Amino acid sequence: MLKMILKGVVIGVANIIPGVSGGTMAVSMGIYDKIIHAATHLLSEFKKSMKVLIPILIGAALGLVVVARVIQIMFDKAPLQTNLLFVGLIVGGLPAMTKKVKGQSIRLPHIIACVLFFAFVVGLAAMGETEGAAADMTFNAINVVKLFGVGIVASATMVIPGVSGSMILMIMGYYNPILKEVNRFIDNLVSFNVPGLIDGCAVLVPFGIGVVVGIFAIAKLIEIIFTKFPYVAYWAIIGLIIASPFAILMMNSLGTISVVTVLTGIVALAVGIVVAMKLGEE
Repeated sequence: MLKMILKGVVIGVANIIPGVSGGTMAVSMGIYDKIIHAATHLLSEFKKSMKVLIPILIGAALGLVVVARVIQIMFDKAPLQTNLLFVGLIVGGLPAMTKKVKGQSIRLPHIIACVLFFAFVVGLAAMGETEGAAADMTFNAINVVKLFGVGIVASATMVIPGVSGSMILMIMGYYNPILKEVNRFIDNLVSFNVPGLIDGCAVLVPFGIGVVVGIFAIAKLIEIIFTKFPYVAYWAIIGLIIASPFAILMMNSLGTISVVTVLTGIVALAVGIVVAMKLGEE
């Protein structure tokens, strides 16, 4: 139970970092298939599915809410080390994915899937270097519909390994506004500011409903793809995983480069690799 919550924390944290994929983290830690199965069989296998989803959701919520500020401070104070830590988390999970295709001959569709999805993630990173115009977060019917749609798109991309939901939010211009609303909501909750909480719900509730809808909608599609074309899907994910470190380094500021930052960055990279490999152990 505790290990699953910790894995959920990693997924939650990954989902708030542009260029880092929560889906990739789930693959790296060996729980992606379990999450997809639980989401698509929630009604038919309710108890079994909830045993998987509840600790993951608890951990993801903790990672999103509690660690969001810490991660922001880390990026402000030690951007190179923080980026390399997440690169390590991704790289450390690659062996777990390559085991899925071990012993299988590499065919042209596999190569095409790998290259295309590598290019897809790097392309998204290139487009996401400059965030879009600030989103309108005022409460009205049109913005409620927009936030619901943004939640669907963001969560659907969060579920796909290698694709960063935060990066998609950044491209749409909603990343910083949503992150600020989450932090503002927590501040209002701690101070029990009821008007502030109501204002926050006007933004976060439609977005949250969209997130839930998007997760369950895309999960079924992914399950079908893995059932019919498993090795093409695995090679596509490998391409996504390989591309993710490039996306991180392209999208995020690395700060001042010095001998000390490079050496400590290498340590952070190693820590990330070890943690990912340990969490990926069944």
